[in-house]
Amino acid sequence: MNAAAISIQASSPQKADYEVIIIGAGMGGIGMAARLRALDCQDFLILEKAQGAGGTWRDNHYPGSGCDIPSHLYSYSFAQNPSWSRVFSRQPEILAYIEGVVRQHGLQAHIRYGSEVTSATWDEASTRWRVRLAGGDTLSARTLVGAWGQLNRPAIPAFPGAERFRGKSFHSAAWRHDIDLRGARVATVGSGASAVQFVPPVAEAAAQLTLFQRTPNYIVPRLDREYTPEELDSYRQNPQQLQESRDALYWDREHRFAKMRLGSANAEEVRAIAMQHLHSQIQDPELRARLTPDYPVGCKRILVSDDFYAALNRPNVELVTEPIVRIEESGIRAAARLHEADVIIYATGFETQSFLGAGDIVGRRECSLRDTWANGASAYLGMQVPSFPNFFLLYGPNTNLGHNSIISMLEIQIDYVAHGICALRDAPDAALDIEAETLQEYDRWLQQALAGSSWSGSCRSWYKAADGRIVANWPGTVEEYRAMVAQHLPQILQEASQEASP
Repeated sequence: MNAAAISIQASSPQKADYEVIIIGAGMGGIGMAARLRALDCQDFLILEKAQGAGGTWRDNHYPGSGCDIPSHLYSYSFAQNPSWSRVFSRQPEILAYIEGVVRQHGLQAHIRYGSEVTSATWDEASTRWRVRLAGGDTLSARTLVGAWGQLNRPAIPAFPGAERFRGKSFHSAAWRHDIDLRGARVATVGSGASAVQFVPPVAEAAAQLTLFQRTPNYIVPRLDREYTPEELDSYRQNPQQLQESRDALYWDREHRFAKMRLGSANAEEVRAIAMQHLHSQIQDPELRARLTPDYPVGCKRILVSDDFYAALNRPNVELVTEPIVRIEESGIRAAARLHEADVIIYATGFETQSFLGAGDIVGRRECSLRDTWANGASAYLGMQVPSFPNFFLLYGPNTNLGHNSIISMLEIQIDYVAHGICALRDAPDAALDIEAETLQEYDRWLQQALAGSSWSGSCRSWYKAADGRIVANWPGTVEEYRAMVAQHLPQILQEASQEASP
């Protein structure tokens, strides 16, 4: 059975009013829920539009899907797993891990699946959020937590003629396992993080694989392997050894942040590793040239793979770098040539600029989050937006990383939000909000800090808005983010106290 089809079902709750409503049952939402349970806060509900937990690891079940962060680090600190089978875990194992956390922390009864949020509106009179669902139900909560993440809305460019294609087509984040690729002519549009994982297994199955690349990527070796039985026994019997492995991986990646500085010697080191990897696996000088980036290393996401380049050496694989002109009934036309295909796989990424996962979120004075972010998303510490009281984001604007585990960032945010929820418990009449000037000052500092980063280089990436403003990434280490969040914690408690004062 496909792991993506597994879901943890819970009976639909009958009540309509909660202390906390969380939107999304991915890594952020599940982690937030587990934290609330640990604080003995039982009055919360997770709303999940799909039929199972897991977020991106539920949706991205394409062949070869896996994580770029080592397994021992890609897990919650409160739910470490000594039984990861390999250094870099694959999608089925990660999804099983998330489902296990749901069970072990008693979260099943707190999740309502198949519940898509169409809107959430702040009610000033009751100081509560009114949350409307696609099925017509309306719920309410004192606090609303948006945990829909940054990469959950698949995007397919509007290629002319796409509707005329007579074969099968799908996005990599909605993989069609019912379509047999064995012996088929397959066209893959895009060569990013998903494509470098599924291209090798697809190349083995297909009669012909045509890969359409817009921009080459810097790719470094993954160096993946299975853990030996002796290693697994050691991690299971000695939790301290597992913790030491996790700590070593964490600090190694924290030190790697120095490589995210534009034009630095550390960045050049990464470029050299990527070029060595390319040259060692691609012997054809013409193909190698088409796979060599012409932008600063780190400007776009640095990819990791041990077998992508090897797949491109196969006789049944062709790399096409000419722009796509249109899609026709029998395939894809690039320049003057038609590349015939039975199946088109779109590895074209996600809509990353709106940061909106629900319908619209409407705060004070009918202020729409969609309109507020029309010219680019921003949030204080990536978590709070002025005029949206008692509303927090997880994995919001400028909290993505290029060097370490996003779960470490999520846990800092979860702790911050938990403090806010506890502060509201102690101040029944409070409505936590921030001043617009606070966000403006923070955003000025943020963009200045990002100016010297690799992401500010001359390239097109999902890290940036159309005007070049970096909206996805945090400009420092995880520890620097932790320190900044900790500095603001006393302020959020004070604000709750002041709001509650007569």
